[in-house]
Amino acid sequence: MNEDILYTPEEIALKLKITKGTVYEMIKRGELEAHRIGRHIRISGTQFEIYLLKSKGYDNIYEAILNIVNDETIANIGSVNFHVNTPLEGKVKVSIRPENIILSMGTFVSSARNIHKGTVIDIIHINSKIIVVVDIGLTLNALITAKSLTEMDIKKGTQLYVVFKTMSVTVYK
Repeated sequence: MNEDILYTPEEIALKLKITKGTVYEMIKRGELEAHRIGRHIRISGTQFEIYLLKSKGYDNIYEAILNIVNDETIANIGSVNFHVNTPLEGKVKVSIRPENIILSMGTFVSSARNIHKGTVIDIIHINSKIIVVVDIGLTLNALITAKSLTEMDIKKGTQLYVVFKTMSVTVYK
């Protein structure tokens, strides 16, 4: 069984050097995920790590303009287009979670509508997780394991494909 440390809001407050009340506000706003266990709130080590990644800007959030092309909704972000599924129109924000991005050394047939060739511009080691920063005309952060990094022999300058499904792109105003 994979055990995850559970922290109290007070312990998270100490780690972040903020007040306990601020931690509760972060949970209420949805910035920090937490578990309710009876009348108590606990934050797992994984939830805290995800919060830290987001706060460091690793969450792939972009401003986009939506267009309909051949009955498909396309989010235009400068010179890059993402296939999205949304009833929204006009100016929006789009987000792709780093763990929803697949890195591939080549193309392959799949249900994923978003396939972009890019170049690795940075590799960030955070505990056992690796953030691979890929330039596809904009920078995308993909979260992979150290084993994947080694097996794929990914280094700065490596050319590869980022792949993600239409449903992996969150669209909001």
